Amino acid sequence: MSVLVVTGTCTGVGKTIVTAALAALAAARGTPVAVVKPGQTGAGPGEPGDLDEVRRLAAIDDVHEFGRFPDPLSPAAAARRAGMPPISLPEVVDQVRELSESRRLVLVEGAGGLLVRYDDEGATVADLARWLGAAVVVVVRPGLGTLNHTALTLEAMAHRGIQLAGVVIGEWPDEPDLAMRSNIQDLETIAARPLAGAMPEGAGDLDAAEFLITAHRSLAPAFGGAFDAATFRDSYGLTKENP
Repeated sequence: MSVLVVTGTCTGVGKTIVTAALAALAAARGTPVAVVKPGQTGAGPGEPGDLDEVRRLAAIDDVHEFGRFPDPLSPAAAARRAGMPPISLPEVVDQVRELSESRRLVLVEGAGGLLVRYDDEGATVADLARWLGAAVVVVVRPGLGTLNHTALTLEAMAHRGIQLAGVVIGEWPDEPDLAMRSNIQDLETIAARPLAGAMPEGAGDLDAAEFLITAHRSLAPAFGGAFDAATFRDSYGLTKENP
């Protein structure tokens, strides 16, 4: 069983784009891949959700959503407001395991950050990853504030015995500011490893063919890409030669 969980340091960091990039690279290698969204919030019946974006960008149809609520809240809060039963993460675990029996890779995209609640008992993406024994890709913002958010997320994972698959910057701009450039080295220090990728800002606007090229350039070889953390650091990071 090969399962990767994709979470973020908070909402709106680019989890869906990174999930789509991971799926696109796997599919391009001929790897049978499924993408799971345990709970979609902020979209009602018939409205587009994150898996529609994954389907379009990665050019795959093997996508699975197990709960949907119209209000843009945490899954637990959105379920309460809708008067609907919350998502059962133990049931999601069973369904992911079943999918993994016939796929070489299952990607699971969480909602919000690592400790966002899915039910009133407090089940989170961290629990989901732990129950599955899955490594976690952490998607982060590049700018001011990301160091604290990233450190807290990685500390929470380490405390729970959850393996880190890599830290990926979800949206890297064409003209990064001082904080963003400074954060490259500090993000790697916090993670105790090189960055596993940096998706360019606006990647979600590309068509599937262009997106695949971008995904290959922007994710590390461990994920099937060609991203080189040292080259990225030398190009954008703050050094004596590159002030």
